[in-house]
Amino acid sequence: MTRSFIPVARLAIIVILLGGLLLTATVTTGLSQDSDRPTGVLRLRVRVKTDDAAPLKGLARKRFFLIRGSLEQNLELVHAIEQSTLVSRDCYYSKLGASDQLIAWLKIGDCESIYCRDVGEEFISGPKAVPEFTRAFNAGQKEFGNDQTAIKWLSTNVPANLRDGFYQSRQAFLQSILNRARSSSDTQVKSVMTDSNGTAYFTDLEPGPYVLSSIVPTELGTNSVVWNCEVQVKTGDLATEKPYLVSNRKDKNVKCLAAERRLPTCEK
Repeated sequence: MTRSFIPVARLAIIVILLGGLLLTATVTTGLSQDSDRPTGVLRLRVRVKTDDAAPLKGLARKRFFLIRGSLEQNLELVHAIEQSTLVSRDCYYSKLGASDQLIAWLKIGDCESIYCRDVGEEFISGPKAVPEFTRAFNAGQKEFGNDQTAIKWLSTNVPANLRDGFYQSRQAFLQSILNRARSSSDTQVKSVMTDSNGTAYFTDLEPGPYVLSSIVPTELGTNSVVWNCEVQVKTGDLATEKPYLVSNRKDKNVKCLAAERRLPTCEK
């Protein structure tokens, strides 16, 4: 009995080992095929003017999206983006009765919420003070009994609609557009944010047409701008090649020109 059992056991072990080797080879081959598939890189360089007299400058901290398919294939989506009636930052905060100082503070940093800039002591007291920050600091002093803690947790004592309500309203619109894009193309929408110089990179792109879009409008001076442009990604496109220029001003080198319209007058 013992002699007949040993060969069977050895055979079973050999089968298991061979199976493991075959599985490893299959996985390795699959990974190799994935890594060898042709991809491209899209390097964005976004430069804008707030008005005709202003110099061109890089648009920092702006998120762009890459939606699979041509403009024609995404026509309904593009129309929904361009026809949006999102309220402007000034109108949103003016309607809530925000102070002129808070509106100016947000505008200087092109902020959609109070979280995008540090609230230093100069914005709590003195000639640059923002009333909403002063009130929040005073409430924090009473609550925590400490100036540093009051500054650290200042945002918690700013009403939510003033704190990040504008940002949240835009995020709701953004998510609705992204959901439509994902359902229509059945692929993930890629996104990148520009650096301080207005540069960003989309990497690992499959060849084919895409729509480059900002989706959410950007406020530049007295205008609202949004980008929706078709981009053709080719096999072997590299970030070291000429950047894809994006702007709100016409130029022979600009590949993606913004649709621009005046910001509405705020209702009192």
